Amino acid sequence: MKFISWNVNGFRACLTKGFEDFFSQADADIFCLQETKMQPDQADFSPDGYFRYFHSAVKKGYSGTAVFTKIKPISVEFGIHGEHTDEGRVITCEYDDFYFVCCYVPNAQNELKRIGYRMEFEDAMRGYLSELDRKKPVVYCGDLNVAHEEIDLKNPKTNIGNAGFSYEERGKFTELLNAGFADTFRRLYPDKAGVYSWWSYRFKAREKNAGWRIDYFVVSERLMDKVEDSLILTDVMGSDHCPVELLLK
Repeated sequence: MKFISWNVNGFRACLTKGFEDFFSQADADIFCLQETKMQPDQADFSPDGYFRYFHSAVKKGYSGTAVFTKIKPISVEFGIHGEHTDEGRVITCEYDDFYFVCCYVPNAQNELKRIGYRMEFEDAMRGYLSELDRKKPVVYCGDLNVAHEEIDLKNPKTNIGNAGFSYEERGKFTELLNAGFADTFRRLYPDKAGVYSWWSYRFKAREKNAGWRIDYFVVSERLMDKVEDSLILTDVMGSDHCPVELLLK
């Protein structure tokens, strides 16, 4: 199976930058988006052969997630047990053999002014994923808004304590892994540096590859032996993020 996750930084804008060509060429079984910044009726994109699910923020033009899936889910849940729904951050699709969870984790913001909510969200999500994992293996993916280790960003020393590389956020990601989950890319490529999934629009960051790896496929530990590859598609343009891909046997 092929899974793709992409923070599109505005789906309507991304549709004008070659999204449909990439979607068609990728031919993923499940393709999910973060930061759609739209309501479901604001984009004309209904690919043949896919069921589609949108979870939009109450605030217009903000946040939001979407899932396009060839396989009809047994069930679809929005938010975390009906909570954390206002910002459209979580979609869970249940299938026969696994749960698929698309997530856009809240940004802690400048000076970590939203770190309190971020920590609350992380704890709720970890508990939720662990609960799902007790029933079936989990594929958890999306813009998780954290570079876990120094190898995961170009300039770690100058970013320590900043949003996305604070000790608090990195610690929560460690707690998630310790709860029985695996960061697929880092597990397969423990020493691979210089591969990032997000670049600031400022200072020609993408041109200089001054990026961060903040988009992930995380799976239940018992799924790791089924992981064929975990890829970061750095050549795909259209957003300040690039897509990430997971191949499962």
